[in-house]
Amino acid sequence: MNGAKVALGRALFYDTRLSGNITLACASCHKQELAFTDGRAHAIGSTGQEHPRSSMTLTNVAYNASFGWSDGNARSLEAQLAVPMFNEHPVELGLKGREAEVVDRFAGPRDAERFAQAFPSEPRPVSFGNIVKALAAFERTLVSSESPFDRLLYHDDREALTPSARRGMDLFFSTRVGCTRCHGGFNLSGPSVFDKSQAPVLTFHNTGLSDTEQFRAPTLRNIAVTAPYMHDGRIATLEAVIAHYASGTPATPIRSKLLHAFPITRSETADLVAFLESLTDRSFIANPAFKQPN
Repeated sequence: MNGAKVALGRALFYDTRLSGNITLACASCHKQELAFTDGRAHAIGSTGQEHPRSSMTLTNVAYNASFGWSDGNARSLEAQLAVPMFNEHPVELGLKGREAEVVDRFAGPRDAERFAQAFPSEPRPVSFGNIVKALAAFERTLVSSESPFDRLLYHDDREALTPSARRGMDLFFSTRVGCTRCHGGFNLSGPSVFDKSQAPVLTFHNTGLSDTEQFRAPTLRNIAVTAPYMHDGRIATLEAVIAHYASGTPATPIRSKLLHAFPITRSETADLVAFLESLTDRSFIANPAFKQPN
C-alpha cells in the first residue's frame, strides 16, 4: 500500500463518476464529520431508492472481521466494495454491467497519471480492479485512536475523562450492564482482525428489533456522532439505546442470550452517555488527510 495508491483512493472516494448516473460518491453516504456515516436512518442510493439499512461507520474499518450489518461473506474491504457498487435491490452506486463505462470515465491524462503512479508496474493501470484496490487502500488509513478514552488507556492521561465519564466507564465494563459482551476489544465491536491474528469466529446478534435477523455489533468508536442508531436507524439517541437494552429488549424467537435487563438510574444513564461521548476522536473526524482533495 503506497502513498500514491492511497491518494488515488482518497480522490476516488469523493468522485461521483463511481456511480452509474454520476450523482453519488462513496462520501455521499460516508461523511467524515459524521465518522463516515450519513446521519440518515436509511441510506439513499444513486437512483433515489431507500436502503433498508443505515450506513455503517468506516471508523477503523480495516480491522473488521466482516462487513455489512448481517452478511458474513465479505471478509475483505475489496470484497465489501462489490456490495454498494453492484447491488440492485436496492440500487446503491448502480455499477452492475457498467464497469467498462466507468473505466472509460478515467481515460483523461490527469487520471491516467494518477493510476500510473499508484500502479507503476502495470501496463494498463486504469482498470476497474485497480479502482477497487485504491479505494480499499484509502479506507485502510481511516484509523481512529486519539479519543479521550484512548488517551486514558494508552497514554495514562488521568485527566482525559470527566468524573461522569469515569463512572460511565465503570458501568460499561461492569457485569451488571454488560456492554462488552458484544462490544469488546480495542475497537469496542464484534470480532476484529489485525496483523498475525487468527481468523476470528464471526458473531451476529438478534437485539429484539427483528423476529428473524441477526446483526454484527459495530464499533462504538465515535458513536456520539453517528446517530441515529441500530441497523435501521430506528433509535434517535444514546439515552434511548441504553433504555432499549436496559429493558431486556422485546422477546423474539432468536434473541441473543447475551442480552438481559438491568437496572439503571437516570444519573447512571447520563454517566454512561458521557463515557460513550468520550469515545469521540475529534482529530479523526477533522483529519485533513481524509478530506476531499482539492
